Amino acid sequence: QVQLRESGGGLVQAGGSLRLSCVFSGRAFSTYTMGWFRQAPGKNREFVSGISARRGTPYYSDSVKGRFAISRDNAKNTVTLQMNNLKPEDTAVYYCAAAGPVAVVVDAAEYDSWGQGTQVTVSS
Repeated sequence: QVQLRESGGGLVQAGGSLRLSCVFSGRAFSTYTMGWFRQAPGKNREFVSGISARRGTPYYSDSVKGRFAISRDNAKNTVTLQMNNLKPEDTAVYYCAAAGPVAVVVDAAEYDSWGQGTQVTVSS
């Protein structure tokens, strides 16, 4: 079965950067759509970014477009979220998730496997 593990969260000042990584344990990583979601206290889990299987087409929410960049390395079974120009409203627990190859990338319900999350805190 697929297992996911996130790392790279931490505390940064507004305007700073963090790089989140997700390691995929399982078979056929290149056939999975991968996504990043986040959840702040008292709020629903929301889509941040995703990347399609195989060809690696990226997708971003409007709130992070131009600041975040997603990538995947199919040889290393990893997906990365580079977060630049961080804002206090980016503060949340960030989750890595995996879905099938034809998943609707922005829909959390499409994802079958989830990591445990990593905390990102941005101070003003």
